Amino acid sequence: MRIGIAADHGGFDLKLQLSEALKAKGYEVKDFGAYTLVEGDDYPDFVIPLAEAVSKGEVNRGIAICGSGVGACIAANKVPNVRAGLIGDSYSAHQGVEDDNMNMLCLGGRVTGYALSLELAQIFLSANFNETERFKRRLEKITQLEKKY
Repeated sequence: MRIGIAADHGGFDLKLQLSEALKAKGYEVKDFGAYTLVEGDDYPDFVIPLAEAVSKGEVNRGIAICGSGVGACIAANKVPNVRAGLIGDSYSAHQGVEDDNMNMLCLGGRVTGYALSLELAQIFLSANFNETERFKRRLEKITQLEKKY
């Protein structure tokens, strides 16, 4: 599975740790930056290119990290076909994929520690969408909403 990862200064250290751990577990990881720690950089500069890659299918799933995860999640969800969730628990990490076809995991580098972040990423990456009619129907409503705006 090819995944993308991005972070601003608030998630930079966590991004480095997760990238290495996920590569060690056999994932192909494409880094969308930041490539160096620059205090005061802006999460949209890294999250939007990642979200666009997820939207276009250039990567299967994405992991976006900023200080709280909130800004990364808001930015990612502006890109059509991206379904990003700010996740802090294991249930939501798999349920968001299974029921809502979540394709981006957002984490808070200042609020979610490394061990939990790695666990959440692994759960997110191993989950699969449940293509039951009701879940597909709900996704179609979201797709129509994206087209409207």
